Amino acid sequence: MQDHNKSGLRGRNSRAAARLLSEALPHIRRYDGATIVIKLGGFAVADDHGLVSLARDVVLMRQCNLNPVIVHGGGPMINSTLERLGIQSKFQAGKRISDRETVDVVEMVLSGSVNKKIVQAINGQGGRAVGISGKDADLIVCRQADPELGMVGHPVGINSRLVTTLVEGGYIPVIAPLGTGKNGETFNVNGDTAAGAVAAGLQADRLLLMTDVAGVKGRDGEILPYLSPQAAQELIDDGIINGGMIPKTRTALDSVSEGVRAVVIMDGRIPNACLLELFTDEGIGTLIGRKSLRWNMRSLSGSASS
Repeated sequence: MQDHNKSGLRGRNSRAAARLLSEALPHIRRYDGATIVIKLGGFAVADDHGLVSLARDVVLMRQCNLNPVIVHGGGPMINSTLERLGIQSKFQAGKRISDRETVDVVEMVLSGSVNKKIVQAINGQGGRAVGISGKDADLIVCRQADPELGMVGHPVGINSRLVTTLVEGGYIPVIAPLGTGKNGETFNVNGDTAAGAVAAGLQADRLLLMTDVAGVKGRDGEILPYLSPQAAQELIDDGIINGGMIPKTRTALDSVSEGVRAVVIMDGRIPNACLLELFTDEGIGTLIGRKSLRWNMRSLSGSASS
């Protein structure tokens, strides 16, 4: 009886898996050759099991002829390293002040241990990942965002040729969010901001902002499946979108206005989050795109919220 039950369960699981694979086919065809920029937060890098799962998903995307490009953060690792070195973090309006000593540590952590951990995870699943930073080939050119914040950069130019060369060679770029100034300065760049700038520079089909929340909530507190830029701006103006969701939503709006087809704010803690968003009818999180956009497959039969 026990073996029979196991067999029945295996059968049901197999049928469910087969349905998901069948459902994925039109999405795989729709994204054929598409550039997908994925922003990983520090929480994703710190979770070893989750990182391996994500790396497997990224390799699968590449095998399906999608072009994933990873941009990562690493806040928790930066904090622990600064603490270990006895360097006190200072903040202005909730934002870290990046003096030169702090930026040296940020570069060491982001371009070093964090970046290579992601590269190793992807390569360990059969991918061909290459780690770079925004300083390489002047990928992310910055100006100082705010003198009171020190060496925090705001991207003003993206030289994306290095990334496209790697992608065309079959590699998966993994980018640390650092930038270079006109005089050779090193700037610390917010991870979401860097991802949005890179996505715009590549004219990406999708920017996936992987966070630790389920998406953008509407007036009733429910997660919104998609938003037009106008609707998103209205929710910001009315205070419905607030706190830490404001900069992520503004990144989405800026990216879309600069040519990214759509941005998805999604919960990166969900197993196989990227595959669920890209390869299933429902998707996950909140998709923000141009009002004229023919939404991804989950909403082709309807119109965007406006």
